[in-house]
Amino acid sequence: MKIAVPQIDPLTNILPEEPLLMMGAGPVPIPQAVANANSIVINHLGKSMKKVVHQIKSMGGYIFQTDTPWIVGVAGPGSAAMEMAVANLVWKDTSVLSICNGFFSSRLAQMAERSGGIVKKVDVGEKNSVVAQDIRDQVEKLRPTVITLVQGETSNTTYNHQLVEIGKIAKEFNCYLIVDAVCTLSTMPLKMDEWNIDAVITGGQKGLSSIPGVSLVAFSERAWDRLNSRSDQIPQWTLDAKLASNFWHKNSYHYTAPVSGLLALHEAMRLICEETLPVRFRRHLTCSKALQNAITTLGLELYIQEENRLNSVIGISLPTNMDSKTVCEHISNKYRVEIAGSFGSPIVRIGQMGEQCRVHNLFRTIHAFGSTFNDLSFKLDVPAGMAELENSLQRINL
Repeated sequence: MKIAVPQIDPLTNILPEEPLLMMGAGPVPIPQAVANANSIVINHLGKSMKKVVHQIKSMGGYIFQTDTPWIVGVAGPGSAAMEMAVANLVWKDTSVLSICNGFFSSRLAQMAERSGGIVKKVDVGEKNSVVAQDIRDQVEKLRPTVITLVQGETSNTTYNHQLVEIGKIAKEFNCYLIVDAVCTLSTMPLKMDEWNIDAVITGGQKGLSSIPGVSLVAFSERAWDRLNSRSDQIPQWTLDAKLASNFWHKNSYHYTAPVSGLLALHEAMRLICEETLPVRFRRHLTCSKALQNAITTLGLELYIQEENRLNSVIGISLPTNMDSKTVCEHISNKYRVEIAGSFGSPIVRIGQMGEQCRVHNLFRTIHAFGSTFNDLSFKLDVPAGMAELENSLQRINL
């Protein structure tokens, strides 16, 4: 049988003539230095890569706010980092308490179950932040070995603001605390050591403003001791943190590292360190609050109440009889701005992570967003929203 040569369009015929402004829930725009680094290929076991990896770990210590040496990467999305953390710390009959208030926190529970854990899900509800006292009650009753939760639930834009208190509970009861910080690391405070977190997960494509497909996990010393103590081998060869440490700590072979992605990640992290975390946190909070104010001035409602609202990704309630697909397609096709729908919630989402948090991006996004609703016959006050954005940026300036 003869297989015909396929007729393939070049990318220039597939991609839009004008690049889309990526203002959804990730991936986010990347700085030019990150894009330039992503075009380079070097020897994955050479001396240059050894220095790059050493500096990624050093910068990771600052960004994760930890003294642990056990920072390792994985060639995969944030979900691969999630699975690396879970699969190395959870095995057959491990008691796991999974705090769930959305899609990604529930994914952690699923991963723990697949790793053999005996999982108790605490369903907080998607618009609610977890209450530390409720977790204390569950921990006292169940005495779990591992606790999982997300700092920010990207799927519905809920923020678990009592993470510090939950870390104290985990320490008191000798639990290992796994935290998904994919959309929050470098966009808001997270102090791994001070908050008693044993594994922090992040992906490159959100807060760090790097490319998708290269992710990091930071393990505490006690977590590293635990994964070294297991009597059986982890079933997932690629996600075995001990094997990964061959590359990340011994400059030896695990698998062919995603060298271009690691170079991009290096530059993204370097820019974070250059900006410094306090300045970066202030920029994110200022831009996010201004965006929220502009959206409500347009005439729309935010999905989550302020005390439980994530600043990294903003959820906007849709009017009755309007669906997210229609809104997202219209703003993309007409205004070249990309925003996101959700995982069942009646919302659209606008991201405020990394390079999304730039004033010029906010003005373009609010104009496109308000105009989209007007085009779809739901009238919003676009001039008022634009004015409020300007006023908020000057007024907040935290």
